[in-house]
Amino acid sequence: MNKKLTLSLNATVIEKAKIYAEKTGRSLSGMVENYLDSLTKKEEHTEVSERLNRIAGKIKLPKDFDGKEELRNGLEEKYLK
Repeated sequence: MNKKLTLSLNATVIEKAKIYAEKTGRSLSGMVENYLDSLTKKEEHTEVSERLNRIAGKIKLPKDFDGKEELRNGLEEKYLK
């Protein structure tokens, strides 16, 4: 069920958002709804993030570990072999 919401925003921001929405084939209302939905979903996962941060602190990586290089290698292995 949709419900109407009135917002007060800077006029320049509104115009930029309307242009962006038109270029991407979306509605301004849809963009705002998706943004607010994504904000509330992030909060739902806060507990998981805290647990992951504690676990991540236990992992010891070599000083020369290059995360981007490892990611690239993994993607190459997955998609190019």
